[in-house]
Amino acid sequence: MGSVGTLAVILILTILAPLFLVLHFVTKWKQTREISGDDEQLLEDLHELSQRLEDRLITLEKILEDELPEGRK
Repeated sequence: MGSVGTLAVILILTILAPLFLVLHFVTKWKQTREISGDDEQLLEDLHELSQRLEDRLITLEKILEDELPEGRK
């Protein structure tokens, strides 16, 4: 009976465990490939913020250029 138990453990460790690990990580990989709704909203908010910051920077550069035309030299 001991050899049957040993054979079962060897089968589990050599076939079933690696198969389970591969299938587990493939499933996890497929889940992380898709962007979640929260992440999509965060990206949209960050894009909007970057656009506003860019507009502010352009405005500041125009103001500085008007007040100090030689400031860039």
